[in-house]
Amino acid sequence: MCLNLNRICKVFALAAVFSLMLQAGLPFKKKKYEDPIVNKSDQPDKVLFDRAINDIEHGRFEVARITLNTLINTYDTSEYLAKAKLAIADSWYREGGSHAWAEAEAEYKDFKLFYPTMEEAAESQEKVCLIHYKQMEKADRDRDQAQRAEDECRQLLTEYPNSKFAPQAQQMLRNVQEILAEGEFTTGKFYFSKGSYPASANRLQYVADQYPLFSQADEVLWMLADSYHRMGDRFDDRAAAAYSRIVKDYPLSDHAEEAADKLKAMNRPVPEADPAQYARMRYEQENRTKIGLRSKLLDTFRHSPETRMAAKSGTPVMTNLRPTVPLSVPAAAAVTPTQGTGTSDVTVQTVSDTTALDTKPDARSLPPGGGTAGAPASGAAAANGTTAAGDGSAARTADNASTASNEPLPMNHQNLIKKKSKKQLKAEEKAKQEAAAKAAQSQAQPQAAQPAQAAQPQATQPAQSPQPQPNQ
Repeated sequence: MCLNLNRICKVFALAAVFSLMLQAGLPFKKKKYEDPIVNKSDQPDKVLFDRAINDIEHGRFEVARITLNTLINTYDTSEYLAKAKLAIADSWYREGGSHAWAEAEAEYKDFKLFYPTMEEAAESQEKVCLIHYKQMEKADRDRDQAQRAEDECRQLLTEYPNSKFAPQAQQMLRNVQEILAEGEFTTGKFYFSKGSYPASANRLQYVADQYPLFSQADEVLWMLADSYHRMGDRFDDRAAAAYSRIVKDYPLSDHAEEAADKLKAMNRPVPEADPAQYARMRYEQENRTKIGLRSKLLDTFRHSPETRMAAKSGTPVMTNLRPTVPLSVPAAAAVTPTQGTGTSDVTVQTVSDTTALDTKPDARSLPPGGGTAGAPASGAAAANGTTAAGDGSAARTADNASTASNEPLPMNHQNLIKKKSKKQLKAEEKAKQEAAAKAAQSQAQPQAAQPAQAAQPQATQPAQSPQPQPNQ
């Protein structure tokens, strides 16, 4: 019985190793070169090129690169010069590994630089996109390669929109943005679970605006509206906007009816569902890739992310939004010369007066809030129209200005603030009692001294002399 179990374990182990080797794409057989030259000739440069291609197909990459470099250096006017340079890049790409892929990316970039009008230039850019796409990590890990893949795929779609590689690059871009959005969404959920609603709203708002094709975009908007709702009534407009986007842009979402009910309870209009978005969501549901049993078993051992939930239709976002500022950060306010309060933005200006350091006072020597050094900076910022706030700075300024005198800004770590106030409750109560006792004692002392001061004039008053009687 034990022998049979050992055999079964060995069979499963071999099967797992074989599956991993298949997934890694190890060359068990000869891999044909994608773009061979069919022209048969006995010219020396053509013989060198064919020999190098044969070495690449059989995995002898170093030998192939030596042969191709010999061709380039010896026959500098050969018609196979561009093909040889591209083949060097392909040899690094086929070799694989982080070092080889870095070399391949450099070679592909050089090929685009020297031969920008050739058809293979689009293929070179597509290979650069694939290099970073294959090195992507999962959403909860380092996202540097995913961001590089996003940039390279966008560059391919921008420079070669009519290329045959454009549809594949567009789908890769959707997959990459799915991973990036999932990573940001995970961070936003973490902040929400900790009660840091301004930080959560900042992350979720970025995901909702930057990645509308995200498979969980409706869940992002639902959590975003809840974050705004928990921060106070003055953010009801933003919560209503999030609910409206769920109803309009994601009509097949599980939260669509709940979002409509929320809008009715807030006395806000309920928008109509967008027919185009309805058709897109229906297409996504019908064409979503189902995960197999083998993929579930091997998911633990893979470093690459799972992209089966990524969108299959729709145009991905081609620009990066400017990072927004959390609502817990005060909006920029002008610094008045008299009060010196507020938060001013730091600006950079060209100094034309070379004697400014000698004639003008040093801002560091001014007391906090008492100087006028911040006034010119704020005025210049207003004149130039430059601020350090994000895209939502105008809305944040309106939110802060509406209740600046009555209600403080929302803060993160609300739970810690409550615990701290509870611990100080007894101390504050004791301080209030002591202050009340001192006030009562100070009022009692003048009242005790007042009767003594009133009796003193009566005791020291001299006797009055009798008035003379008139003669009768």
